[in-house]
Amino acid sequence: MAPDTAAREQRLKKTVFINGLKRRAGDLHGIVNVVLFLPQDMALVEGAPADRRRYLDSTLCQIDPVYALALGEYQKILSQRNALLKQLQERNGNGDAASQLEFWDVEVCRHGATLIAARARAIEEIERFAAAIHRELTEGAEHLRLAYQPAFDPAEADTPQLAFGLDVPVTRASLTPDEIAKRLREKLEASRRAEIERGMTLTGPHRDDVRFLASGIDLGVYGSRGQGRTAVLSLKLAELAWMTERAGEAPILLLDEVLAELDPQRRRDLLKRLGNIEQSVLTTTDLDLFEPEFATRSEKWRVTSGTISMLNMNAEH
Repeated sequence: MAPDTAAREQRLKKTVFINGLKRRAGDLHGIVNVVLFLPQDMALVEGAPADRRRYLDSTLCQIDPVYALALGEYQKILSQRNALLKQLQERNGNGDAASQLEFWDVEVCRHGATLIAARARAIEEIERFAAAIHRELTEGAEHLRLAYQPAFDPAEADTPQLAFGLDVPVTRASLTPDEIAKRLREKLEASRRAEIERGMTLTGPHRDDVRFLASGIDLGVYGSRGQGRTAVLSLKLAELAWMTERAGEAPILLLDEVLAELDPQRRRDLLKRLGNIEQSVLTTTDLDLFEPEFATRSEKWRVTSGTISMLNMNAEH
């Protein structure tokens, strides 16, 4: 490695300190809560279920240490269980691994139920904020729903993840983790033969999904780019309100190129709402996208070649 390259990497090394003590980046969860919007967050609407699960996990881990612990345990246990199922697949279901599955079933259900219960509650709570914000951003033209589609649905005896395009709101937040764990255990036992044949765990929160519905239309399938962007913005602003309610303190809101691809009216509506938020940082390559009144009231900083400088409030941009 060239000396200048090594020196540059040393300068760019990231270090986290909490109250003067060096800590891991993961330790910031629950201490510095952040709501972040990036252009790639459009994957929440357009992308794969894994993108939406990562969002749920990241959001919940910031304010719920029990969820964060259960998620870590579930991922380790799922890996062990899948390894056993793979062994049984190769041995046609015979061998000592079959008896070991009982232990992993209990652990998968225990931690998986914690994840499902927390997700169901969080989605229902966030949806209440998101629906109101989305109505405001669309001037009442659309109604937003966040449809939680668990791979294992404890509210139904046996419900497929997508049911002929029909979506009926289902309340799952009232179910306790113990009730969910019991029903998930029954589902695992009923699916045992299929799981051995496939060599993997076929049901559980690792296969959950969330869909964005605007006035009954699935935005991931039929929505326009602008509709999807507005839905994600509504979600992020709802996350901000929800985290403030749950944690008792407003998180920092970070928005990157948030006004791109929005029509002028939606930009004005969004900036009006952002003007009432306690801590927000917005980035842009074009200040002309911002309403003059909003830009005048805001502190402006320029980043040039890694150097940050404050702009004169009255300077031309």
